Amino acid sequence: MNETPIVKTLHWPDELASAAYAQRLALCPALSQALVCLHGELGAGKTTFTRYVLQGLGVTDRIKSPTYAVVEPYEVRQGDRVLSIWHFDFYRFNDPQEWEDAGFRDIFASTGLKMCEWPQKALGMLPTPDLDIHLSVNTDGSRDVRLCAHTEIGNDLLA
Repeated sequence: MNETPIVKTLHWPDELASAAYAQRLALCPALSQALVCLHGELGAGKTTFTRYVLQGLGVTDRIKSPTYAVVEPYEVRQGDRVLSIWHFDFYRFNDPQEWEDAGFRDIFASTGLKMCEWPQKALGMLPTPDLDIHLSVNTDGSRDVRLCAHTEIGNDLLA
């Protein structure tokens, strides 16, 4: 774990810039084992960004927000291996017992990519994220983005 997180700031003038960054992130090999937490108000673009990342990784299924299901799993064949991906949305998460009942501890202990929206709702249960992405919406619809790497995997994602 990094003692001092590495921070990078970006400005996305439009959705195309968000999509382009997501596509670049999807090309980074370290992403296949990362925990990426997305922060921002409703409508900040967390699900849209996640959708672009998953499409960049080769997910062809419909990518929907897991707001009610809490988690949506995906698998993508990459050469001779399969990449497991979990898209979490903890917006409606209220019961810590659900963490145990749903097997989230096992998911977070397994290999694969975990993308988490509203991670603050699962505070104390999530491991340290490799990368935190903070999205804020400006009055013109553009996004200011702050990326914080907390681990070597996170550093690789920011490189």
